[in-house]
Amino acid sequence: AFLPAFVSPLKVSPLIEKISDHKDFKKLLRTRNNVLVLYSKSATAAESSLRLLSNVAQEVKGRGTISWIDCGDTESRKLCKKMKVDPNSKEKGVDLLHYKDGAFHTAYNRAATLKSMVAFLKDPEGAPLWEEDPEAKDIVHVDSEKELRRLLKKEDKPLLMMFYAPWCGVCKRMMPSYQQAATELKGKYVLAGMNVYSAEFERIKEEFNVRGYPTVCYFEKGKFLFNFENFGATAADIAEWLKNPQAPQPQAPETPWADEENVVYHLTDEDFDKFIKDHSSVLVMFHAPWCGHCKKMKPEYEKAAEFLHVASDSPGVLAAVDATVNKALAERYHISGFPTLKYFKDGEEKYTLPHLRTKKKIIDWLQNPEAPPPPEPAWEEKQTSVIHLAAEDFRESLKKKKHTLVMFYAP
Repeated sequence: AFLPAFVSPLKVSPLIEKISDHKDFKKLLRTRNNVLVLYSKSATAAESSLRLLSNVAQEVKGRGTISWIDCGDTESRKLCKKMKVDPNSKEKGVDLLHYKDGAFHTAYNRAATLKSMVAFLKDPEGAPLWEEDPEAKDIVHVDSEKELRRLLKKEDKPLLMMFYAPWCGVCKRMMPSYQQAATELKGKYVLAGMNVYSAEFERIKEEFNVRGYPTVCYFEKGKFLFNFENFGATAADIAEWLKNPQAPQPQAPETPWADEENVVYHLTDEDFDKFIKDHSSVLVMFHAPWCGHCKKMKPEYEKAAEFLHVASDSPGVLAAVDATVNKALAERYHISGFPTLKYFKDGEEKYTLPHLRTKKKIIDWLQNPEAPPPPEPAWEEKQTSVIHLAAEDFRESLKKKKHTLVMFYAP
């Protein structure tokens, strides 16, 4: 099908598929899994939408499909009736519906802008863009590095810039307070936001040290001064900080486990061998201060140590080694993950135990030490059709395949 002469001067993209036959439409939905369809009451009613959608089609080429059905012509009218769509009932005489995986998904009800439509087609189930939220009208939304440079150069008022990622939960929780502060402080301060998740913003992330989301930077006359790090702040907290902006206060260092009061024996590179020889039955937990699983296990380990400490017939003692400090021990016992539990009997390493995480399990096992069940075979040891790559053959293997999907994983 071709476009009527009075529409063609609009330079409608050839990427927009004009459909009038029901069979053709069914084939389209069967062969494309991400389709946005413009239904119009006439070609004239479709003009402005087609201009915009021509640009959208170019941006989402290969990722989404845009189709046009003119319900004003005789053949297409039957198709519209079958699909139960009536653009005549709409104010502008057009209706935009989205189809996903061969079935109707949703009516498009987000902003009729290039940016919003492209974002929708790239992620039809994702959240709307921040600037689409009416409550965010006083946030300065920055889309490109050029816009950011221009803003920093021309803005005289103090500026707070949130570098964020659209999927970031902390960002989403902070946004309402940030929006409210932008409205309340309008005219005195500028609060801005920039989605820098895309790879095209690597230079920006490097320049402003964006290592996580959100990263909130404070500028005066285009010069970066401090980071704002109170991500749970209310609008009032943000306003109060802006009155007297200061660098974040360094957090008090965490007390090392060895310095806390507990009955676990904390061993080092220097005293480890002597301790293991002096005690016939020792369970050792190799840990790291930053390890979340270690912190979760620590109270259970301490309770078990206290029980064993007062028991009249204790089956053993519990010890711990900070593997980030005592690197010789970590290397000798091939510690690659945390926590790692190793059992020593009569001065010799006997078992590595992956399954002891509670006080009861630790004590029960020590009362009857036996070899742990054999580990489940590694993925690469199982018979599957997946090709398992290693560092040495990674690049060469990929060169031999036209297309490859690679899962980077941890066991």
